[in-house]
Amino acid sequence: MFRSLHVAATGMAAQQSRLEGISHNIANSNTTGFKRSRLEFQDLLYHTVRNPGAATGDTTEAPIGVQYGSGVRIVGTAQVHEQGSFMTTDNPLDVAIEGRGFLTVQRNDGTLAYTRAGTLKADANGQIVTNEGLALEPPIAIPEDSQGLTISPTGIVTVQVPGEEEPIEVGQINTATFVNPGGLRALGHNLYERTIASGEAQFAEPGSEGHGTLMQGALEQSNVDMVEEMINLISAQRSYEINSRVISSADEMLRAATEMQ
Repeated sequence: MFRSLHVAATGMAAQQSRLEGISHNIANSNTTGFKRSRLEFQDLLYHTVRNPGAATGDTTEAPIGVQYGSGVRIVGTAQVHEQGSFMTTDNPLDVAIEGRGFLTVQRNDGTLAYTRAGTLKADANGQIVTNEGLALEPPIAIPEDSQGLTISPTGIVTVQVPGEEEPIEVGQINTATFVNPGGLRALGHNLYERTIASGEAQFAEPGSEGHGTLMQGALEQSNVDMVEEMINLISAQRSYEINSRVISSADEMLRAATEMQ
């Protein structure tokens, strides 16, 4: 009965962590470029009383063994990188990636980070940056007197400059892909960084093989499905309740056993 108390406690802890993951998804249901996460579980080690095939006599063997489980634990948080829906903004600096890929930005310490949030702005120097002022990599600057900024599906940025009949090219937005995007580490602020598990970033122009294209004047919304999250919420709550009842039942059985002595 002491083992059952421990097993049920691991189940309650697992469902509490699952609930925290669901609440994080729901809280970011309107966050641009957000990718929902899913907790993954694994059963704990087993206490083996008898192995399958153990001798039960001179010429007989046990067809099955006797094992007691120890409960459950979290083994990973999977980032689900499914495409979110698009919202039209008509802002010329907003971009959404149709397909695979991330925008690359340079952090304050010089390292690179990756994002699906295409809410771009121009800073005081005309450089294209994120909402937190992180510059795109490679950097792109917009001339002060330019008009009519255009971002092509392949990432070419052009502007109309007074005195010029044709638009001039001011930069190229590249995208980065990874062999295992689920291995990226979430940093918050709509940013990810590469890890050993994700593999090295593969940089290329949007529309290249394996890279999605860009859509100007639109943003990718969160890929959180509220109906699915509500179902998961109910499931986590019920599982937590059942595990708490196991603890209550084990406590009552333990009390009855001690009263018999």
